[in-house]
Amino acid sequence: MATNLTPLDIQQQKFRTKFRGFDIQEVDLFLDQMADAFEALLKENEQLKEEIQRLQAEIQGYKNREDAFKRALLNSQKVIEQMKENAQKSSELIIAEAEVKAEKILNKAHNRLAQLHEDIAELKRQRMQIEVQIGSVIESHTKLLEISKEGMKAMDEEDSKLKLLQQSK
Repeated sequence: MATNLTPLDIQQQKFRTKFRGFDIQEVDLFLDQMADAFEALLKENEQLKEEIQRLQAEIQGYKNREDAFKRALLNSQKVIEQMKENAQKSSELIIAEAEVKAEKILNKAHNRLAQLHEDIAELKRQRMQIEVQIGSVIESHTKLLEISKEGMKAMDEEDSKLKLLQQSK
């Protein structure tokens, strides 16, 4: 018998008859039943093969999608890591810029403070000069007033003498 039997092979199989052999009708009936059963098994086998192929294709599709999801997940993780690194670098840069600005502001404040101290010292020096000048002016005016008083006193005395002289005449 061949290994690739078909239902037709079973139906067309003929046996030789011998004396006291099998009942031909029974054998033919059995062969028909066997052919039908074999045909049903072949159809079922073919359906199962198709189902297996369909399922394998579906599994391959799922594997492809799984691989795509894994790649997408890895890419997402890489992007997230890059975003974290960029955010970290950006924050470090912002902090560094803020520190530089703060340092500049502090330097300006120190310079301004030093300038204010210099201005205060200059104003104190000017005040002392003005006080000395005012003192000198007051002193010279006081002397002038004294001289003027003495001159007025002398003139008053002379006027008094003149009046006395005029009265005595």
